[in-house]
Amino acid sequence: MDFGYDARTLDLRKQLLTFMEERVYPAEAVFDEQVEAAAARGQIWERVPVTADLKAQARSRGLWNLFLTGKAAKAVSALDKSLLPDPPLANLQYAPLAEITGWSPSLAPEALNCAAPDTGNMEVLAEFGSPEQQERWLRPLLEGTIRSAFCMTEPDVASSDATNIATTITPDGDGYVVNGRKWWSSGAMSSECQILIVMGVSGEATSGERGHGRHSMILVPRDTPGITVKRGVMVFGYTDGTHGGHAEVIFDNVRVPRENMIAGEGDGFAIAQARLGPGRIHHCMRQIGAAERALELMCRRAVSRTAFGKTLAEQGVVQDWIAESRVRIEQARLLVLKTAWLMDTVGNKGAHTEIQAIKIVTPAMAEWVIDRAIQAHGGGGVSQDFPLAHLWASARSLRFADGPDEVHKRSMARRELRKATS
Repeated sequence: MDFGYDARTLDLRKQLLTFMEERVYPAEAVFDEQVEAAAARGQIWERVPVTADLKAQARSRGLWNLFLTGKAAKAVSALDKSLLPDPPLANLQYAPLAEITGWSPSLAPEALNCAAPDTGNMEVLAEFGSPEQQERWLRPLLEGTIRSAFCMTEPDVASSDATNIATTITPDGDGYVVNGRKWWSSGAMSSECQILIVMGVSGEATSGERGHGRHSMILVPRDTPGITVKRGVMVFGYTDGTHGGHAEVIFDNVRVPRENMIAGEGDGFAIAQARLGPGRIHHCMRQIGAAERALELMCRRAVSRTAFGKTLAEQGVVQDWIAESRVRIEQARLLVLKTAWLMDTVGNKGAHTEIQAIKIVTPAMAEWVIDRAIQAHGGGGVSQDFPLAHLWASARSLRFADGPDEVHKRSMARRELRKATS
């Protein structure tokens, strides 16, 4: 395994670092001001103008849709090659770029059109969507002119066991009728959201069956009658504009045409697995960057503050935090890079164990490092004057997003135990 950056990665990395320094970091204060002004108007979910400016800048520099790899990239190339880097990147090439965007998660991923949930939804449409679905929804998502939402988790069941999902997708004449209640529907609070991907039950259980062949995914336009966005769901008090907000959504006899079914009835779990694998590694790549930014802020604070006659940097406990942070970041990065390499060489299924491993390790690592940086900043660390509180909230929530740690550990343990009994 050679994790050295090739010439193309080095060039894109240089371009992206320049974009971050020239455009993204200076825009962070502007973003905060615009969000605060929107909140004062009672529009806390409003998309602020600075984001659109950054998207235009990133696209003009060729820093656009960098996340698409493998089968999804081939499908998009067949649709319109101009919407992708030429040639598309490999996961190992994208990893260090995603890490850089993790330094400014509220702005950089969306600026590059590489923000969840749109990335996963684009991959779903690229791999499983019909030509008509791709033209109607995938193309504008790739162009960044609309946003989307992903509706899977439900408040009334333990969604960590996805077979519990109870929203119904019932065949009716020439279409389907959707009924159910979702929450943490990422993207649905965005004013630019025009399409929802909804997972629900389309088949009947027989003899107590709770298998994976009963669920389907269907495309539901945001303006379809019967959809009610009941409220936005906060993340530790944050609106989480990074993902276009998270919503509680009611589907009350929502009728959509039959051609809106993605792939076929009963394919929902297969689609979900194909979607979540890349999504998990993208989140982990960005969390490496978030941890790096926290470590840099901790070091700057340590050399600039004095307590009990010495700088914080001279205090043994702070030195321990800094050293331990560096070790943990490097360990997590190597595992993420190995996972990216495996996804490129043996595919997502071949990298299944490593994808689960980084999902367990990386958010916990980032949470630990950011927590120490917050401690070094004292009261400032939990205030809006530094990005640390928001970074911590994102890292903490990822310990259950895309599957809680415990589910991944359970699956990994079973796989290891099978080796002992085979």
